[in-house]
Amino acid sequence: MDEEINSAPRVPEEANPPPPEKRDLVPIHRGRNLQTVSLAGKRVSRRWLRLALLLAIMVGGAGGGFYWWLHSQSDLPPGIAFGNGRIEALEIDIDTKFAGRISEILADAGDMVKAGQVLARMDTRDMAASLKKSEAAVAQAKKAIDEANANVVQQQTLALLAQQEMDRANTLFARGFQTKEVVDQRQQTLDGTGAGLKAAQDQVVVLQHALEASAHEVELYEVNIADNTLVAPVDGRIQYRIANIGEVLPAGGKVFTTLDITYVYMDVYLPTASAGKVKLGSDARIVLDAVPQLAIPAKVLFVATEAQFTPKTVETQSERDTLMFRVRAKIDPERLRARAEKVRSGLPGVTYLQLDAATPWPARLQGSATP
Repeated sequence: MDEEINSAPRVPEEANPPPPEKRDLVPIHRGRNLQTVSLAGKRVSRRWLRLALLLAIMVGGAGGGFYWWLHSQSDLPPGIAFGNGRIEALEIDIDTKFAGRISEILADAGDMVKAGQVLARMDTRDMAASLKKSEAAVAQAKKAIDEANANVVQQQTLALLAQQEMDRANTLFARGFQTKEVVDQRQQTLDGTGAGLKAAQDQVVVLQHALEASAHEVELYEVNIADNTLVAPVDGRIQYRIANIGEVLPAGGKVFTTLDITYVYMDVYLPTASAGKVKLGSDARIVLDAVPQLAIPAKVLFVATEAQFTPKTVETQSERDTLMFRVRAKIDPERLRARAEKVRSGLPGVTYLQLDAATPWPARLQGSATP
């Protein structure tokens, strides 16, 4: 047995393959991921830092503005009150008077318009046809009146002839040359022609009334056609255009909304202590947030007679007072006409009201002559 084992062929050492070389594994990809995570973390930190810095600037600016606002209001003398609001212009809706189709639009939102300027036209072909029919009726009535007048002349001639024959019959009857029968015949003829004349004259009156009715109908159609031409009622700006060409609108359908640039105001709400001292026609100043350096002169136009809850959109000096009085300050129309292009609506601002005429305005509220 040992011999067999010893006699077994031996494999030379050179023939055996060398063992695999052990190498350290380097986590290349893992290192890259770690590096990416590190860079992303730095970017996030920088972003948060920028946001925090921006927020601090905004808070600081708001705080500074609020401090300036409080400081500026505290400079007001006791005889001047103020309230926050939005400047508004009187809105006028331009509607259709009759149901119909829009055939032409000559203005658009934002356009400045003058009083009487044509803005749109409605389709009036049906009314135009009715107008022609009424005009034909007028012409027919005139011809009928001419014929009735001719008939009156004819009846007048017959009546005159009957009167002459009656006179001759009476003369002959008085002399005994005419019978009573003939006299009676002449009288009946005279009465008949008189009645015919009166009927002809009455017919003329009837036809004249018919002519007047036809003429009024013509005027009505002319007015209706004119009313289908939509014009600007006042000088102003087109705020909205609601309808388009070809749309069929009912009676009262809205086409435009215009702003009356001569009626610009701001409503503010004051507590009882201040509202009770405001007088109609007293001086006021309106300062818009968009142009804080400009104090616009105004006059008090309206003071509410009853207190109301302050609207949610209105801020008051002490949060929200329970009951306030609405006060309206209106800008001078002549000033607005001279600066029509610069009139805006909806801008927030502050209205200052002079409670005591003896109280002078501060320097910043003296009122500027420039827009």
